[in-house]
Amino acid sequence: MPLAFCGSDNNTTLAYNVGDDVLNNGCFVDALNLVPHVFLLFITFPILFIGWGSQSSKVQIHHNTWLHFPGHNLRWILTFALLFVHVCEIAEGIQSDGYMESRHLHLYMPATMAFVAAMMSIVYYQNIETSNFPKLLLALLAYWVLAFSMKSIKLAKFYVHGVGPKHLRFCITGLLVLLYSLLLMVEINVIRVRKYVGFRNPMKVKPPEDLQDLGVRFLQPFVNLLSKATYWWMNSFIKSAHRRPIDLKTIGKLPIAMRALTNYIRFRDAYEEQKSSAADDNRQTPSIWRSMYKAFGRPILLSSTYRYLSDLLSFAGPLCISGIVFHLSHHSDAQDKPEQFFGVHFISSHEFVASPYVLSLLLFLALILQRTFLQASYYVAIETGINLRGAIQTTIYNKILQLSTSNMSMGEMTVGQICNLVAIDTNQLMWFFFLCPNLWAMPVQIIMGVILLYCQLGESALIGATVIAVLAPAQYLIATKLAEVQKCTLEHSNERFMKTSEMLKGIKLLKLYAWENIFCANIEKMRNEELKSLKTFALYTALSIFLNAAIPIAAVLTTFVVHAHALPGTLTPYVAFASLSLFYILVTPLFLLSTVVRFTVKALVSVQKVQEFLNSEEIGEEGVCVTWEMPTESLCETLPLKAINRKHPGKRSGAAPECSAFYPSRSLRLDEPAVKVTNGFFAWTSGVPTLSNINIRIPYGQLTMLVGQVGCGKSSLLLATLGEMHKVSGTITWNTRTESALNGRRSKKRGSVAYAAQKPWLLNATVEENITFGSLFNKQRYKAVIDTCSLQPDIDILPQGDQTLIGERGVNLSGGQRQRISVARVLYQETNVVFLDDPFSALDIHLSDHLLQEGIVKLLHNDKRTTVLVTHKLQYLPHADWIVAMKDGSVLREGTLLDIQTQDPELYEHWKTLMNRQDKEFQKDTESEGRTALERKNLRRAMYSREAQLKTQVEDEEEEEELESSEDDMSSAFRQRTELPWRAFGRYLSSGGVPLLLLLLISQLLKHTVMVAIDYWLAEWTSHIMSSNYSADSHGCSLTHPQGESSGQSFHSVVFGALSVLGILLCLITSLTVEWTGVKSSHSVHNTMLRKVVQAPMRFFDTTPLGHILNRFSADTNIMDQQIPTTLESLMRSALLCLSALGVISYVTPVFLIALVPLAIIFYFIQKYFRVASRDLQQLDDTTQLPLFSHFSETAEGIATIRAFRHEVRFRQRLLELTDANNVAYLFLSSANRWLEVRLDYIGACIVLIAAVTSINKYDGLNSGLVGLGLTYALMVSNYLNWVIRNFADIEVHMGAIKRVNGLLDIETETYEGLLPAAQVPDNWPECGEIKIQELSVRYDCTLKAVLKQINAHIEPGQKVGICGRTGSGKSSLSLAFFRMVDTFEGRIIIDNIDIAKLPLHTLRSRFSIILQDPVLFSGSIRFNLDPEDKCTDSMLWEALEIAQLKQVVKTLPGGLDAIVKENGENFSVGQRQLFCLARAFVRKSSIFIMDEATASIDMATENILQKVVMTAFANRTVVIIAHRVHTILTADLVMVLRRGSIMEFDQPDALLKSDTMFASFVRADK
Repeated sequence: MPLAFCGSDNNTTLAYNVGDDVLNNGCFVDALNLVPHVFLLFITFPILFIGWGSQSSKVQIHHNTWLHFPGHNLRWILTFALLFVHVCEIAEGIQSDGYMESRHLHLYMPATMAFVAAMMSIVYYQNIETSNFPKLLLALLAYWVLAFSMKSIKLAKFYVHGVGPKHLRFCITGLLVLLYSLLLMVEINVIRVRKYVGFRNPMKVKPPEDLQDLGVRFLQPFVNLLSKATYWWMNSFIKSAHRRPIDLKTIGKLPIAMRALTNYIRFRDAYEEQKSSAADDNRQTPSIWRSMYKAFGRPILLSSTYRYLSDLLSFAGPLCISGIVFHLSHHSDAQDKPEQFFGVHFISSHEFVASPYVLSLLLFLALILQRTFLQASYYVAIETGINLRGAIQTTIYNKILQLSTSNMSMGEMTVGQICNLVAIDTNQLMWFFFLCPNLWAMPVQIIMGVILLYCQLGESALIGATVIAVLAPAQYLIATKLAEVQKCTLEHSNERFMKTSEMLKGIKLLKLYAWENIFCANIEKMRNEELKSLKTFALYTALSIFLNAAIPIAAVLTTFVVHAHALPGTLTPYVAFASLSLFYILVTPLFLLSTVVRFTVKALVSVQKVQEFLNSEEIGEEGVCVTWEMPTESLCETLPLKAINRKHPGKRSGAAPECSAFYPSRSLRLDEPAVKVTNGFFAWTSGVPTLSNINIRIPYGQLTMLVGQVGCGKSSLLLATLGEMHKVSGTITWNTRTESALNGRRSKKRGSVAYAAQKPWLLNATVEENITFGSLFNKQRYKAVIDTCSLQPDIDILPQGDQTLIGERGVNLSGGQRQRISVARVLYQETNVVFLDDPFSALDIHLSDHLLQEGIVKLLHNDKRTTVLVTHKLQYLPHADWIVAMKDGSVLREGTLLDIQTQDPELYEHWKTLMNRQDKEFQKDTESEGRTALERKNLRRAMYSREAQLKTQVEDEEEEEELESSEDDMSSAFRQRTELPWRAFGRYLSSGGVPLLLLLLISQLLKHTVMVAIDYWLAEWTSHIMSSNYSADSHGCSLTHPQGESSGQSFHSVVFGALSVLGILLCLITSLTVEWTGVKSSHSVHNTMLRKVVQAPMRFFDTTPLGHILNRFSADTNIMDQQIPTTLESLMRSALLCLSALGVISYVTPVFLIALVPLAIIFYFIQKYFRVASRDLQQLDDTTQLPLFSHFSETAEGIATIRAFRHEVRFRQRLLELTDANNVAYLFLSSANRWLEVRLDYIGACIVLIAAVTSINKYDGLNSGLVGLGLTYALMVSNYLNWVIRNFADIEVHMGAIKRVNGLLDIETETYEGLLPAAQVPDNWPECGEIKIQELSVRYDCTLKAVLKQINAHIEPGQKVGICGRTGSGKSSLSLAFFRMVDTFEGRIIIDNIDIAKLPLHTLRSRFSIILQDPVLFSGSIRFNLDPEDKCTDSMLWEALEIAQLKQVVKTLPGGLDAIVKENGENFSVGQRQLFCLARAFVRKSSIFIMDEATASIDMATENILQKVVMTAFANRTVVIIAHRVHTILTADLVMVLRRGSIMEFDQPDALLKSDTMFASFVRADK
C-alpha cells in the first residue's frame, strides 16, 4: 500500500488546496503540530546527555528523591492523562487511516511524536527538579506554549469546517488543549512561587531533614508519583538482598512523619481533644474511635478512594471481553465508512470502541490502572495501620509508666494482660485498618456487579446472585467455628507443651529410672486429644476452602442453566464469559465480607480493652517525674530523646539519665533529713490503710536500717516514700535543694533514687548494661562494684563474660546471682539516695557480710550517701546510724541503737537474742559449702550447652566472613541462601503415608482438569448456540421450536451440569485430602521426634539449649499443624490454576507461547529476587517484635524501679527505637509485597493484551467461545501469579520449621538393645548388690577426653561407699557409669556377676535407684511421682512416705496420695522435695542405691533425716554416696577419693584419717 505523510489518494479534495489558506490544509496543520515536540526533543536531549545539574546540592542527600517544585503531583497526574490521550489519538489515527486507500502518516505520526515528547518532558522535569536547576524549566515553558498554540489552531480549524463533538478526533484535540493549558499554568505557578526568573530574590529551598539523613532508607514518601505507584525505588533494595542478608542497618530508620513519636503526638492530641469534649458533654469516657479517625482518618479516606477507583475499573475487564467477543462474532457484518473532512475519515467514539484492537488496548490500560490503584489502596491502608499501631503501643507504654502500683500488685492488671494488649489488641486494630476500606468499597462492588450481571443475563442473574448471597454467610459461620476450635486446640497445645517441657527438664531422672516410655505415652495421649481438635480444625478449614471453590461453580451452573432454558439462544459467548468474569468478581467481596466483619468485631473488643486500660488508676504526683514533651521547667527532663546510642547505650550515652540537679551536692545542709514523712497513712487500694501514722525521718548521708517481722510493712514503707502507694493523708518531704534554689524552700518532689527491689529485676540486656543502667561507663568504678558484689567468678563462667545476655532472652541466673546484679546496679549509680530492700535474702552469710562491709559501708556510707536498708539480719544493726523498727504497719521505734537500748530495753534484749541465734547459724553455715558456690556450680553446668552454642556461632560467623571476603562470587552466596530443603519437605509429606500423598496429587490434578473442562464445555455450548443463531438468521427461521436444537441444548446443559457437580465433589475431596495429609504428617513427625529426643543420649541435652528443643515442640509443631496444610493447598491451587490458564490460552492461540518466553524469564527473576528479600524481611519483622514485647513486659515488672531511678525518659526512648525498628521492617516487607504484586499484575496485563491480540489475529480459525474462554482465563492470571509467589515464599519460611524438626529426627539415639535378652535377666537381679569395677575408663563423647581413667574397685554386698573429691574429679561421672549414661570405652562394671554392658538399657536402669542433687517432682499426684509405673499398693507407698518422714505431711493434704503436686513441686519446700525423692528410691526396692550429692541443696535437718534413713532402711542395700559435705561419709564402710578421673585413695575412713591423706585434708578443711 502506498505510504506518504499526507497520503497518495487519487481523489484529492479541495480541502488540500492551499490557495485559499494554508491553515485550511489538514495535513499542513498536522505537520505544524510536530514543531513543539521536535523542539522539545532537540532542546532536552543535549541537556540530559551532558548531565547538567548532576550535582544536586552541597548538602548530601538522597539523589533523585528531592521533590520540591510546586504542583509536583499535579504535573505527574496531568502528564499521565496526557499520555493516555495521546495513546487514544494514535489509536484513532491508525483506525481512521484504515479506511483510506493509502497510508496517511499525518494522522498518527504527530501523535506518536507528542507521546514521545510528553514522556521526555516528565523525564526532563524529574532530572531538573532533583538537580535543583529551575531555570532549565524555561524549555518546558516554551514547549507548553507552543503545544497549546498548535493544538488550539487545530481545534479552531476543526470547528470551522464542521467537525464536532460527535467525532472522536475533535474531542481528543479539545482534551489536549485543556491538558496543555493546565500544564502551562503549572509551569507558570512554579515561576511565581520559586521566583527563579524575572525576580531579584529567587526563593531558596532546603532539602527536608529526612533526605539529609542518609540513615533514612524508606523513601516511599519522597519519590515521584510513578516510583510510588510502581515501587521503583525498591529495585536496588531488592537486588541488594541477594548479595547479603537484610538487617536493621540495611533498612535504616523511618522518616520523621512515620515514626512512633510523631504518630503518638498526633493520636494524643486527638485523644486529649476527645477528653475535653467528653468533659463538656458529661460523657464518662472519651471516644478512641473518634480519636483514631481524627488522627488517621484522612489516609484511610484516600485508601478508600483508591479502592473505589480500582473496583470500578475491575468491571472494565468483563465489559471489554464482552465487546471483543461480540465484535469478533459480528466481524463480517457490513460497516459504513465514517464521514470525511480534510480528505480523511473522522470516526465517532462508538466506531472507535467497536474495534477489537482498541478494546484490547483499553483493557490493558484499565488493568494497569486498576491494579495500580488497588496496590496503592493496600499500601496506604497498611501504612496507616502500622502508624496507628505504633501510636497505640506508645500510648499504652506511656500509661504503664504512670500506672498505679496497686493495679499490678493487687492483680487488677497483670503483666500477661498488658502483653496481650500490646501483642494482640493493637494488632487487631492494625488489621482492622488494613481491611477498613473494604467496609464501604465492597457494598458498592457487589451492587455494581449485580447490576452488570442483570444487564447481561436479565432476571436469571438474580438467581446466581441469590445462590452466592445465601451460601456466603456459611463462610462467616465456619470462620466463627474455626476461631472456637483454634482456641480449644491452643489449650490442648499448651497443656501438651507444659508436659513436654516438664519431661525435658527432668529427662535425666527419667532416663536413670527408665521412665521415658511412661512419660512419652502420657504426652502422646495428650497429643491425641490435641489431634481431635486439629482434625475438627482441619475439617472446618477444608469446608472453607471447599466453599470458596464450589460457590462460584454452583452460581454459574444455576444461572446459565436457568438462562439457557428460560431464554433459548441468548447464552452467547460474549454474554457467558462476561458473566463468568463478573461472577468471579462478585464472589470475592462476598467472601471477604465475613473476614471484614470478624475483624471489625475483634477491633470493637480491642478498643474496649484499650479504653479500660487507659482509664485505669494512675500513680500520684509523688511518683511521676516527666511528661512526654519534657517541659523546660522540670530539670529532670532536659535529657534529649536522641541521647541514647543504640549500639552502646551503657557506654556512650552522652549524659547520665538521672537528674543530678534534683538532688543536692553532698556539701549542702547535711543537718536536715533527706526524707521526712509526717502523719502518713498509705494504702494499696482505697480500703484500709496498709501503713498507719507514719512519722519518720531519714538522716542525710547516713545508713538507716528498717527492721521488723515479715509482713510488718517495711517494703511498703519504701514504696510509699517513693510515691508508689496511694497516700490517704500526710506529707512526704524530700531534701531536694538544688544549687539554684536559693530561697531555701524544701520540695515534695524527689530526684533519682537508686532502688533495689526485694524481688530482683533485670533487663533483657547484658550484665554490663544491667549494672550501668544507662549511666556513663566508668571502668574503675565498674570494677570496684563487680568485686564488691563478688560477681567476677560468675562473669568468668558466662560464655561472653559481662557481655552475655541475661533475663528472658539470655542465661537464666539463680536468685542470688540476680540479686547481686540488682545490688551492683544500685552501687554503681551516683545518686545521693539509695534504697535497698532486703538485698541479703537470696545471699549466703559469707557474701552478705562481704557485701555489707565492702559495699554498703565503704562505697555508700563512707561516701556520705543516704542509704535505707531493709533487712532481717539483726547482727548488722551495729553498723546502722539510724534504725526504724516496724510492727503491724506502724513505726514501733526510731533512733540509734543506743537510743532504742535506753528507751525500749525489752525490744533490745529481743534483738540481742535473735543476733546470737543468727551468729550460731553463721557458724553452722561456715561448716558447709556456701549457697553462692552451689549457684556457680549450677551455672557452670548450664554453660556446657552455651559454650557449644557459642562455638557454633563462631564457626558460622567465620563462614559468613569467608563468604563476604569472596563477594565477587555472588552466585555461591546467593545459592546457599536460596537453597530449599526439598528433601526434608518431601520427608514431611511422605510421613503421612504414600497412598495419601498420591491421592492428594491425583485429586488436585483431576479437580483442575474438570474445572478447565467445565469452562471449555461452556465455550463449546455457547459457540454452538452462536452458530445455531447465525444459521437460523441466514435461513430466516426461528429458534423457539426446532426439536433438534432443543435436544442439543439439553445435551449441552446436562453435560455442563454433570461436570459442575463433579467439580464441586472434587473440590470437597481435595480440600479434605490436603488437610488430612497435613494432620497425618504432623502427627507422625511429632511422635517420631518425641521418641527420638527422649531416646537421645544425655550429652545431646548437655550441648543443646533446652529452649531450642522446646521450640521444635511448640512453634515449629504449630506451623506443621495449622499453617503448612493451608499454605500448601493454596500454593497447589494457585499454581495449577495458573498453569491451567496459560495452557488454555496457549491452546486457543499457540502463537502466545512465543510471547510467553520473555514474560517467563522476567517472572523467574522477579520471584528469585523477591523470595530472598521477603524471607529476610519476615525474619527481621519477627526478630524485632520480640525485643519490643519484652520491653513492655520488663517495664511492667520493674515499673517501681524505673520510676525510682527517674529513668522514664530513657525507657520511653528505647520504646520508640524498638517500635520504629519493628515498624520499618514491617513497612519494608509490605512494600516488597507491593513491589512484587505490581510487577506480576503488569505481567498479567501483558498476558491479557497478548492473548487478546493473538486471538483477534487468528480469529478465522477459532470460534468465539474459545476466544472468550482464553480472555477470561488471561484476566485471572495476575491473581494466580501473585498467589503462587506469595504462597511459595510462605512455604519457604515454613520449610525452615520442617528443616529444624528434621534435625531432631536425625539425631543418634542410645542403644537400648543389649547382647543379653531381657528375658534371660533374672527378675531379682541384682539380688546381692556386689559391684566389681575393672579398668573402667569413660568419657562423655568420643570427641572428648576421658573423665575416668582405669578405675578398679570392688564393693561387697550391703557396703556403704562414700566417694569424694574436688569439683571435676569424676564423682558424678562414676555414678552415671552405673547407668551407662556415659561412653564406656574401656573396662567394665560387673554387678552380681553380670556385665552391665550386655544388658538392655531399659532393664539395667529399671533395677537401680538414685537420688540426684536437685530434687525433681512432676505435676500430677503424689502417687504418680512415687510410682509412675503404677506397680505398688497404697500400703507400700505409705511405708515409703513413713520412712522418709513425710507420712504426716501427706495425710494432712486433701486427697492423701492423690494430692496434687504442682509443676516442679512448687507447693513443697526443697527439703520436702528431696525426701519425696528418697521415698521414690525406697519404693523401687533395689539392692543398689546411689546418692549423687543428694544433700547439697537441703538444710541440715533434712540431711540428718536422709542419713538416718540410709543407715536404717537401706541397711541391707549397697549404697554409693557421692559426697557434697565430707562429714556425711565419715560413717561409711569405704571411702573413695578421686582426683582428675583417677582413684587416689580407697580404704576405710578411719584408716584414711590416721595418716596424712587427701581425705584427711578434706575433713580438716570441712571443720
